[in-house]
Parts: sequence; C-alpha cells; structure tokens
Amino acid sequence: MNIKPLADRIVIQPSPAEEMTKGGIFLPDTAKEKPVVGEVVAAGPGRRADDGKLVPMEVKVGDKVLYGKYSGTEVTLDRQEYLIMRESDIFAIV
Repeated sequence: MNIKPLADRIVIQPSPAEEMTKGGIFLPDTAKEKPVVGEVVAAGPGRRADDGKLVPMEVKVGDKVLYGKYSGTEVTLDRQEYLIMRESDIFAIV
C-alpha cells in the first residue's frame, strides 16, 4: 500500500467480520455487524495546535484500535478495504 495520510488522519485495516456466532450458527453477509476493531497501517505526522506547534499522534502503525461503527471514510486500494479517519474518532488502543 502506498498512501500517506495528512495531519491527524490515520488509515485502518478493519478486522474481518465474524462469520459464525459463538453457538455455531453461520451468519449471512446481510446479518454481519460492521467491525469496530482494526489495525493502523499508516498515520499522519499529527495536528497543528493553535500556536503552530505539531502535536504528535498517540497511535502508531501496528496498533490495534477500537473505533466507532460508522466512523471514517471507506476506501478500496489494491482490492483491500481500508478506513481513513481522524485520530479523534478512535476510542481506545486495544
């Protein structure tokens, strides 16, 4: 992947959706929940504060993160699904 996010944006590769329940029932595509956990594959340098100083990112490439179900913008690069979102849309590092 050859993408470099700007400012405080990050690129996340979502974890695959669950295909089977804990009870062993297979889920069709229409019943699968959107994943809310993914891995950071690229991160921007950080945001600029009001005084012009660079505020570094708290997440780094390789971190597993928890984010909102409908956060970010979905993009497809090299037949792979990714999400691009701001660092503030991330709830936690897992």
